[in-house]
Amino acid sequence: MNRGDFQKLTQERLKDVEALLQKQRYSGAYYLCGYVIECALKACIAKQTKEFDFPPERKVIDAIYTYDLMKLIKSAGLEDMHNKDLENDKKLKVYWSVVERWSEASRYEECDQEKARDIYQAITDEEHGVLQWVRQRW
Repeated sequence: MNRGDFQKLTQERLKDVEALLQKQRYSGAYYLCGYVIECALKACIAKQTKEFDFPPERKVIDAIYTYDLMKLIKSAGLEDMHNKDLENDKKLKVYWSVVERWSEASRYEECDQEKARDIYQAITDEEHGVLQWVRQRW
């Protein structure tokens, strides 16, 4: 997959989230919200990849083939910017705290409407949302 593939997949999964919310399928919507951010961060990582470069060492590969959003931020080289932006934008900080609770294991958990709508709001807010923040860097 390349950067464009991850960007497109981000948009497709966001549409899936919206369809699931409309159908009141909150657990699936919640899980896919995290997956939206995962794909977006992987687009940021792909942006750093240069054609014909030899793959990085094993520990770098392990760090990018993960579902852990905070590890992906670090792998994308966005950790310092992330910390600075959270300091300067309190709403973004609140939204990231909602998103950080997501994990790969969320796919096995039940989720209510409030929790699903909270994470959806956290990623889609046009001014302070997590996805908006990531898109500015992909």
